[in-house]
Amino acid sequence: MSALDRDGVVGVVGAGTMGQGIAQVALLAGHPVLLHDAAPGQARGAADAVAGRLDRLVAKGRLGAEEMKTALARLSAAEGIADLAGAGLVVEAVVEDLAVKRRLFAELEAVVGDGCLLATNTSSLSVTAVAGALRLPGRLVGLHFFNPAPLLPLVEVVAGAASDPGAVDVAYATAAAWRKVPVRCSDTPGFLVNRIARPFYAEALRVHEERAADPATIDALLRESGGFPMGPFALMDLIGQDVNEAVTRSVWEAFFRDPKFTPSLAQRRLVESGRLGRKTGRGWFSYQEGAAGPEPRTAEPVAAPSFITVEGDLGPARELAALAEESGVEVRREPAARGAIVLPVGTSLHLADGRPPGGAAVQFDLALDYRAATRIGLAPAAGTSADAVSQATGLFQAMGKKVSVIKDVPGMVVARTVAMLVDLAVDAVAREVASTQDVDTAMRMGVNYPVGPLEWGERLSASFVRGLLDALHDWYPTGRYAPCPELRSRAAAAEDVISS
Repeated sequence: MSALDRDGVVGVVGAGTMGQGIAQVALLAGHPVLLHDAAPGQARGAADAVAGRLDRLVAKGRLGAEEMKTALARLSAAEGIADLAGAGLVVEAVVEDLAVKRRLFAELEAVVGDGCLLATNTSSLSVTAVAGALRLPGRLVGLHFFNPAPLLPLVEVVAGAASDPGAVDVAYATAAAWRKVPVRCSDTPGFLVNRIARPFYAEALRVHEERAADPATIDALLRESGGFPMGPFALMDLIGQDVNEAVTRSVWEAFFRDPKFTPSLAQRRLVESGRLGRKTGRGWFSYQEGAAGPEPRTAEPVAAPSFITVEGDLGPARELAALAEESGVEVRREPAARGAIVLPVGTSLHLADGRPPGGAAVQFDLALDYRAATRIGLAPAAGTSADAVSQATGLFQAMGKKVSVIKDVPGMVVARTVAMLVDLAVDAVAREVASTQDVDTAMRMGVNYPVGPLEWGERLSASFVRGLLDALHDWYPTGRYAPCPELRSRAAAAEDVISS
């Protein structure tokens, strides 16, 4: 598998921010680069902008002055499509409009050689559809860079239905030679990252719409308990509410309105109101000068219980018994079918598993790592006493955790979000959209998840995730939470092994 030769000319069509970033990446990898844009003078201005970026890298000590001079000697502005005739690779980064892209590639095919590899940087359109009008559709692949292209490592290498395997191999090897982290995927709505990441936003929006918790608290739980670097509401504000909603709506429509991808009415109203996030000064949160940062709901300090009783196996939360002992709380143990922590007042604490706790009980949310987590969510059932909530709060505070008490909602926040991410990831692998390794790599490198969803699912067990989603499906019988067939199969196989 060989990459494009170093002396092979790379053409970049579309001289906006993404096109400039891709040009910079190819340039620093050693290629001659031609920048083209349909708008008169735009390509020249973009080349100057790339030169400015490289100059700033030199000033920061990240690039040598001589290396910059050599690189800029390889960069040219192409005033017309015909100037790209000698290119070995042309990457398109124009507006996300299928007709525009198809027309552009037809024009390119008329001037470049038959051996020229063509690539689209589309994030939402079908690569197969983009290639549909070409005489040689096998030469076109998807090369989806993430913005900003010079900084973010991931590149999704997308094989359309007609893409030649050899063309995909060259694209993959070239991205790797450009010091990127390429992952392979088939031409599916949203590719990998935009497909699998939808629940990170969707479940947060759903919990908010049910008035179980406010955006700042949901963000804090996913950051400080789930281990995600940024909460979904802050991230939607950063991306832009209009952009984020458009991607969700695009994936939903492309999957024939599959309920797993249903857009949020709350987000639609935000977009309609013009509160698009940072770029307009207000989204879920305010970014006006002097505005206070969002503050999650945090329980006041209370006394810890003197002892707890751990019944059965706490499963993914079994580390809590050791943490309680280390914090000075006596831990008593008793056998039981369902794992639980029983407080001195007799109230049970259960890990959120999708089922309503029932009676007088308190759910606690999932954590990526209970020892490292700095915040835990609690959800008391309607009949739970104030003393029980206080003892549950004090228990986790004794372990060094902040506590956010939210409304009782099945699956709480982290647990339901992670379960849905795992389900979509398992389904993608089962449908041969991508390999297990590429799915986890894409989610770690593309959206900075603390661990790949498939690895996280292995830690939790297929049975736990399947059971949580089944319970959610019983509570919300719309199909949104129905576990995919492959997840059911994995859970059944694991249970067969245990029973034998």
